[in-house]
Amino acid sequence: MAAPTDTDDSLLAELAIPHRAKAAYRRLLARGLAPMPAVRRGLKHQNADVRYWCCQYLDRFLEPEALADLIARLDDVDPRVRLSTLHTLDCDRCKEGDCRPEEAAVLPRALQMLATDPDAHVRAHAVGLVGRWVHASAAAEAALRTAMASDSNPTVRKKAGWYVPGGPIHERTRPKPQRRSKAVA
Repeated sequence: MAAPTDTDDSLLAELAIPHRAKAAYRRLLARGLAPMPAVRRGLKHQNADVRYWCCQYLDRFLEPEALADLIARLDDVDPRVRLSTLHTLDCDRCKEGDCRPEEAAVLPRALQMLATDPDAHVRAHAVGLVGRWVHASAAAEAALRTAMASDSNPTVRKKAGWYVPGGPIHERTRPKPQRRSKAVA
């Protein structure tokens, strides 16, 4: 239960304290969309833990007005924040609403991260985000093929192989052909 003195800003401050962060995060989640302005400010907080937990919050409650702030976290210095941002942009299962990023806003940066991010775990998550558009974007397919053939990390190479043509995720997510409707006589 929330303490009577809990404000959105006090909960953000608690996100920076490791032994209080999870409880503060749960209290933010319990408030639904109400803390969105504070969470958006928290994405720019000097403490990486606060930025990380704010990305986690947006994984549940992503709203269109927060997308630009979230996408900016793809350039965060902390790999945990970049990783959480990639997950938030890619994952549909966690979300309460139906806000999803558009290809033009996210794919170019995800392609760059897949090719150059110094953290292998971040590159592996970039594979999933790039893979969202593999059926519609030649650049996405080319980047995945390159990662599969030459990334320095075996996990990144393996995961990229799942998304290229012939891979299990590629085949499972292949768009279904349109059924022809029977002509009415």
